[in-house]
Amino acid sequence: MLTYTTYSEAGGVGKTTVGAALLEAHAEHGLDVLAIDMDQQNGSLTYLLDVDAPRDDSQADNIVRHMIDRPKGDLADLIHETEHGFDLLPSHNMLENLEDLLNRAQQMADDLGEGDDFDPYDRLRQVLMDAGIPQEYDVIVVDPPATAGPHLYNAVSATRSLVIPVEPTGKGMQSVIGLEELVEGLEDRLEAEIGVLAAVPNGIGRTTDQERYLNEIHERGYPAPVALRERSSLFEGCWDQQCTPAYYVEEYRDRTRDHEMETLEKIDDLATQVEEVGGL
Repeated sequence: MLTYTTYSEAGGVGKTTVGAALLEAHAEHGLDVLAIDMDQQNGSLTYLLDVDAPRDDSQADNIVRHMIDRPKGDLADLIHETEHGFDLLPSHNMLENLEDLLNRAQQMADDLGEGDDFDPYDRLRQVLMDAGIPQEYDVIVVDPPATAGPHLYNAVSATRSLVIPVEPTGKGMQSVIGLEELVEGLEDRLEAEIGVLAAVPNGIGRTTDQERYLNEIHERGYPAPVALRERSSLFEGCWDQQCTPAYYVEEYRDRTRDHEMETLEKIDDLATQVEEVGGL
């Protein structure tokens, strides 16, 4: 089974768009794929995929209710099929208060003498295991927000590996360094190794500085099997039409654009290599 979290500390590097493209590629390879949207922002994977989920309904069942032991039904009932060949466990506005809700649930568990069984950073993994979700899928990918906090900690605890979109700039490299420090802390807390399946340089130009940053990514020991050129038109089009890159090219382009097909082929190659590294 392959599990990973798509994450970057830097916003605007195509984390969710590249993640959606990878999900579709895994599904195209004949794998059963589940995406879990842990991003509380409105512009999250749930929005990109145009999934009609009741994220504004505070009474509706959602992933957070399960994480704080207040579910209203089976977890499997929350999962939506998408038109892109994979399933989605959608975001909900309750994620905005996840840290506070987990802390209160932790306090309740402590008051009942059950605190040792409630780890607020490991709730997503536990909820998925209890519901038997891992047995239903070949690939599970979690998409948290681009900030450190309980959303990310739960995502990494559940997946134990990362795919990291990287902007080839000084700011982008600083986010990589910050991520390394964060991962070290999580490894200590979880008492488990967290692997990086791939770094994905995104928005590559032809400047000397960017080539230097690409070399630095390799020197830091990150596997970077593909590098994506600047494709703002393609990625912005995906958000305008709420779909994956491959779907956008097929349904909304009036002609084939070689540079976009090259990008889709690279993402497909990346999905294949991630699958191989993950043991599929």
